[in-house]
Amino acid sequence: MKDPIVTAGNEQIRFEGFSHCAGVYARVDVLEGGQNGEFLENGTTNVDFNTSLISELGKIKKNDSLVLSVGQKEVGFHKDGKSTIERKVPLPNKWIKGLTTVQHYFSESEFAHTLNRIQALQLFKTIPNGKVKTDYFLIKRGNKYLFSPLQSSSTVCIGGIHRLRLLQPLIPIINELKIFPHKDMQSVTFLLCFNELNFVFSISRDFWRGFSGEGAALESLIEDLPDSLIQSFDNFSYANQEFNPALMSFEEGIDISKIEKLSSKLSAMGLLGYDLTKNGFFYRRLPFKLERILSLNPRLKGAEKLLEEDKVNITLKKDDEIEAKVEGSGVQHYVILKGKNEKCTCTWFSKNQGERGSCKHILAVKKKIKNI
Repeated sequence: MKDPIVTAGNEQIRFEGFSHCAGVYARVDVLEGGQNGEFLENGTTNVDFNTSLISELGKIKKNDSLVLSVGQKEVGFHKDGKSTIERKVPLPNKWIKGLTTVQHYFSESEFAHTLNRIQALQLFKTIPNGKVKTDYFLIKRGNKYLFSPLQSSSTVCIGGIHRLRLLQPLIPIINELKIFPHKDMQSVTFLLCFNELNFVFSISRDFWRGFSGEGAALESLIEDLPDSLIQSFDNFSYANQEFNPALMSFEEGIDISKIEKLSSKLSAMGLLGYDLTKNGFFYRRLPFKLERILSLNPRLKGAEKLLEEDKVNITLKKDDEIEAKVEGSGVQHYVILKGKNEKCTCTWFSKNQGERGSCKHILAVKKKIKNI
């Protein structure tokens, strides 16, 4: 969070970023009632918070006034006639890859629990000491919640639970805590609610593997959509605006099915964030291009290369079943797509079973089918 992405617009300000390992994502949403100022323009930038600024922020007292200025290439903090300005810096590659996964996981997460302050304090006292290598589970007993190494029905799985200690200083001052596990338990998100501010804190399933290594959103990037459609979206949207597919479809005269595909691809590109409190996407323009995302994903590049070299052969095509042969390095792989189930004979699929996104062979088959 020392190098946050800052989005200002629609009467809201968001600060978001990752931990060094990219296994922890955090976002501060300053809501409309949480600040008093003027939004001259809407936009997104990313800056480096240096030690001097962090030190100054630590000196701010509860009743002090702080003036924040956000520009295209800088963010400034102003207090008592003294200003601290932080300049724009490049986004780390890990962050770019992680952002494409986090929003995808958010959109597939489901609300599970709401805890009041007392319940949250009791819960966080049950975090085990030291670095825990095994999964822990959130369990409710009566009116109390606790973290346990024992799994039971309807539990929330948490990997690398020691990372939650980062939240402990904030728990005594929250209004409530909401918990959103991913549908396949690939991440879990804690939403700390304050009066006019929300703090989103999400951790990947495995602490040793960050969001940047997941590749869960790769399938959205194989969609071939015209540049004119993306341009229409860009003309339609502004920072922090809620993305309404139906409204855009009506106003732009575009088929709703294309808009839904567009939302998936734009999320994977980083142009859409996801707000769990509203259960929907919001717009923010990140300072990188789609080509850079493609260059950072070896599986996506591998799939494109397989198609360019004509190494994908569809052997069976039915309404709900696809079979294909894909040439590998000295070996031939077999891909089967049946309904929502997909299989490949490659080592990647055998090791991960689809939990970290599709392998390059499955991606190549899916893209070829879309183009037939």
